[in-house]
Amino acid sequence: MPHEIAPADIRRQVLADGDVSVAVLNLGCITQDWRVPHRGARVPVVLGYDDPAAYIDNPFYLGALVGRVANRIAGAGFTLNGTSHRLAANTPPHVLHGGAGGIGKRLWTMETDGSRALQLRLTSPDGDQGFPGRADFTVTISLSGTTLTHDMQATVDRPTPINLAHHNYFNLMGHGTARDHVLHIPSDHVTEVDADMIPTGRLLPVAGTRHDFNRPRALSEADPRAEGYDENHVLTGDAATLAAPNGLTLKLHTDQPGLQLYSSRYLAPRHTPLADQSHAPYSAICLEAQHFPDAVNHPHFPSIIATPDAPYRQRLSVTIGAAS
Repeated sequence: MPHEIAPADIRRQVLADGDVSVAVLNLGCITQDWRVPHRGARVPVVLGYDDPAAYIDNPFYLGALVGRVANRIAGAGFTLNGTSHRLAANTPPHVLHGGAGGIGKRLWTMETDGSRALQLRLTSPDGDQGFPGRADFTVTISLSGTTLTHDMQATVDRPTPINLAHHNYFNLMGHGTARDHVLHIPSDHVTEVDADMIPTGRLLPVAGTRHDFNRPRALSEADPRAEGYDENHVLTGDAATLAAPNGLTLKLHTDQPGLQLYSSRYLAPRHTPLADQSHAPYSAICLEAQHFPDAVNHPHFPSIIATPDAPYRQRLSVTIGAAS
């Protein structure tokens, strides 16, 4: 069941290095605000809500670390080592981002380490949202210059699936549309999905299609009819980039095999946004480094099973600054 959270329980910590600042909440490891100096202003490069308490109701997962298993699990279930596990379906009949009470909706313990780093911890007990085994999560967030790094770890007491993803909504202009952003993703395939966004198990080549970002191009060029994107790219490299018309660029480095591209097609106003922002379809781009969706039900996908001898780890770094 979802955990009850009172506004007074939410803590906000700001990391700062020079004029770069990142505000993090103990609720869901959420990035509430990220400011980068550019052309005499401090640009808010992620969408956020003005009031931290607003994130108690966060159906779009703005800025959250989602899991235990990010993305979708078909039929709210899987079989592991001969045992069937039923999960709490929050998008019936499927599960999205770990269920209604996933880790992106929990209060974490948070400790600071100077002005540029902090550590968050959460214990997810055996049976949480239907997942087997206890999982102890530790996330270290550090800011160095214009680079923000998330070092994510989980130790478990029995085999269990773990797949985390950070769900920032990037708009490097600070406001307005993100369809004018130029995107590069090193990927030759996407995972094919059905009408419910559940992988079929097939990998589809992107060459010559609207899904091909091996050549950097604006979303408006790749997707002129504004169909939108919500798809997992099979990465052939460890870095993706995003560039805005104002000259700000983003470079994402990941050790994960997939990158979910979501162009915020279904984003809608929910709470008061940060100043001058609009939360509307196509006003941001999510680049969610992770393993493939529904990997627990596709043995040929890279495994997401963590064990006591092989704990989970992911390192994600994002650098945002002016184009050189």
